[in-house]
Amino acid sequence: MSAVEYRFIEPLDVLFLRGNKLFGDPGSYGESLVPPWPSVAAGALRSRMLADDGVDLAAFARGAVTHPTLGTPQHPGTFAVTAFHLARRLADGAVELLIQPPADLLVSENEDGAQSVRPITPTRLATDGLTSSAPLPLLPLLAESERSKPASGYWLTEAGWKSYLAGVRPRPTDLVKSSALWKIDARVGVGLDAETRRAADGRLFSVQAVAMAPGIGFLAGISGAVPPKDGTLRLGGDGRAAAVFPVVTNPTGPDYGAISRARSVRLVLATPGLFAGGWLPAGCTQSAQGEFRFNLHGVRGKLVCAAVARAEVVSGWDLAKWQPKPSQRAAPTGSVYWLDELDATPDALRKLADAGLWSESGDDPQRRAEGFNRVWLAAWL
Repeated sequence: MSAVEYRFIEPLDVLFLRGNKLFGDPGSYGESLVPPWPSVAAGALRSRMLADDGVDLAAFARGAVTHPTLGTPQHPGTFAVTAFHLARRLADGAVELLIQPPADLLVSENEDGAQSVRPITPTRLATDGLTSSAPLPLLPLLAESERSKPASGYWLTEAGWKSYLAGVRPRPTDLVKSSALWKIDARVGVGLDAETRRAADGRLFSVQAVAMAPGIGFLAGISGAVPPKDGTLRLGGDGRAAAVFPVVTNPTGPDYGAISRARSVRLVLATPGLFAGGWLPAGCTQSAQGEFRFNLHGVRGKLVCAAVARAEVVSGWDLAKWQPKPSQRAAPTGSVYWLDELDATPDALRKLADAGLWSESGDDPQRRAEGFNRVWLAAWL
């Protein structure tokens, strides 16, 4: 895999980070998605690269022009988004990752407002008198002496995320509230008549605009191409302005040697997972004995537990064809898969983290280039 170049993208205006829910009908409400899908960064960076290189955009959309690293819309080149995360720029110019707690971490608040962070661990249920539709031998459970209510809207600092990857429980001091990172600014829109291009009567709707706090933006990793080093991008819905800056960073990662020796690992989705098996990650197949075996990029193991939230739907807008992209069900970012009986060298584990949960055949090259199916490897917590 080619070297990865990192860019910090800092919004200069409010952003319209639209998800997959339709809006525009009278009284409808368009919610924003933070962080957006990695395809948002892919589209913004590729558009800027085409403009910088003086490419005829209409000819590129038709596939009549091939870009050296972007290829064509139908046959993408070497460009690929390898990372896309919420981040903040610190006073010394360094960029810190901010990661939403994955599915196996529960953040809760006490009555006095104090936070606690507790891991959800794979557990084998007693077989007597209990039945379950779960296909895996272990279930992700939280053992607690008293009931508690989970708290939402928290993000892990990079220090807390490094602890998590190393198999250490993050501390409450490793949490940041989303209200300190961005605000929601509700805007009112007017539906247009498609024929007259004028405002249609009785078609007011509301949409969320995201106003990022100063220094808050996104960290994007790009391989197979040299992305813009400065200037601005058109980001999100309505093409709002965002500044782009080069970043020199050492990617946060676990001790692959320790994971290999422990013969167990957690796979954590860094971006939504588009898998043929639905919730089941690429590389997993079910044996005749009913076991789920993982085999991808030289990493082999037994899938024994999974914490996957309700599926989300990913689509988007295809600028080349000027039509919506096909809707696809996706396993959400932060989904966790536990592999036991791990058989992998440190180099194979590193290759899996670099390549993501894609088969060697390069299926769905468009979505692959857009940064879906990226994965972190973490020690068993």
